[in-house]
Amino acid sequence: MPLTLYNSLTRRESPFEPLEPPKVRMYCCGVTVYDYCHVGHARAYIVWDMVRRYLMWRGYDVRYVQNFTDIDDKILNRARETNSTMEAVAERFIEEYFVDMDKLNILRADEYPRATHTMDGIKRLIHELENKGYAYASGGDVYYKVRQFADYGKLSGRKLEEMQAGASGRLETAEIEAQKKQDSSDFALWKSAKPGEPAWDSSWGKGRPGWHIECSAMVRDCLGETIDIHCGGSDLTFPHHENEIAQSEAATGKSLANYWMHNAFVTVNGRKMSKSLHNFITIRDLLEGNWSGDLESNPPQPPLGKGGSKKEGSEKSKAVEPMAVRLFALMAQYRSQIDFTEEAIASARNGWNTINEGLLFGLRYNSQLSWDVEKTGQDGKAVQEFQSAMDNDFNTPGAVTVLFELAKELAKEGNILVHQGKTETSPDLLQQKWVTLVSLAGVLGLEVQPESDSNDAVDGLSDAEIEAMIQQRKDARKARDFAEGDRIRNELKDNGITLIDQKDGTTIWHRS
Repeated sequence: MPLTLYNSLTRRESPFEPLEPPKVRMYCCGVTVYDYCHVGHARAYIVWDMVRRYLMWRGYDVRYVQNFTDIDDKILNRARETNSTMEAVAERFIEEYFVDMDKLNILRADEYPRATHTMDGIKRLIHELENKGYAYASGGDVYYKVRQFADYGKLSGRKLEEMQAGASGRLETAEIEAQKKQDSSDFALWKSAKPGEPAWDSSWGKGRPGWHIECSAMVRDCLGETIDIHCGGSDLTFPHHENEIAQSEAATGKSLANYWMHNAFVTVNGRKMSKSLHNFITIRDLLEGNWSGDLESNPPQPPLGKGGSKKEGSEKSKAVEPMAVRLFALMAQYRSQIDFTEEAIASARNGWNTINEGLLFGLRYNSQLSWDVEKTGQDGKAVQEFQSAMDNDFNTPGAVTVLFELAKELAKEGNILVHQGKTETSPDLLQQKWVTLVSLAGVLGLEVQPESDSNDAVDGLSDAEIEAMIQQRKDARKARDFAEGDRIRNELKDNGITLIDQKDGTTIWHRS
């Protein structure tokens, strides 16, 4: 069965056919770094991490690029509020982004381009659009001629009349815009410098880029003129992604992306998440328990605090485990809106407890069952059901159901082992089911989390030392020094470390 996915551009599902198989070039629109990430960001980046992991598991060589928008009015406003600089604010919240995403077990991108590091590519692209008649300079600014691009609106299906002023991400008064633009639908590619703001030299004068041109330039610089998958939140479809298409395709004469994918929103108790509605929840607050169970009365978040605080006098909710947050995002198909409620979080917690118990089965009982840790066979039926669900436009609810079934079977056998000391089920079959659960859960990024700090030594070897040895083993095997690879594996085994090699070339490890 081929992998099929929904393409926002064609508005239908179709088989996935990369340009240069097995290579896949994938670009994800990243965050504007002026504040802590919220649960909507968590959902989006968990989803795209899942897509990337599954493509790798299916044998694709994925190059994944995700940008940071590090020049924007919101960043500049935050710098003014805190008597800081644009650079300092951006650096701080890039660091905070990684803290949150690492906890959610989101793989690091292959590259994180920044708008401020892509100025040459941005200016080059604007010049090309000028030379081809798609852009014009006006009063120190440069605008894109929307009506010049015949296919404008093909992604969103919107009419030109729906184009909003200020969609460039930088607002000006309507009077000034009207004076500078040839048409009200045109949007800014380059904005002239304002007093006290960062600016870059250009042939149009000092200024900075519009929001949309940044991603067009970063995609081309990092991945080329046409990529396989361009993804992001559904709120980016218009105008951001629509304008990316207009810019890039006018310049190159080629499709920007063959597949456009968009994840749906997260609501809170059926309402849009918003600071003004006091239902805005950061990832940091969720993981640390600094949010009120009364989701309708969460207080506004302090802009540069620890990430938020509970309402005075309200009962502090229990911190939510990172894997439960991840499971919450995966329990709905990525194109379906997902509602953040106390009940939904409780369900995700219970679901993670079930899966976690299954993942711990092999660590608890492998010695009692006399497992041969070298065996890595899997349950073919479960793998087939998992792949069938995921091949259907990344149907994660169906895939999670397969994990639940495996985990429940293992939990039942664990209960028998605890109370009876033995089981009638074949140890080989139990090992097969456990290896399958660990492997498939890993495809969704669901993994047993260490209780201690990753740098603390446990049973003689720290996590960092184990990872280093696994890399040494990988290097040895690549050099066809299999004896050295076996020696490292045996040394890890002697230290109570079980290795499981995955189809995508990665290695999962667990403490026995």
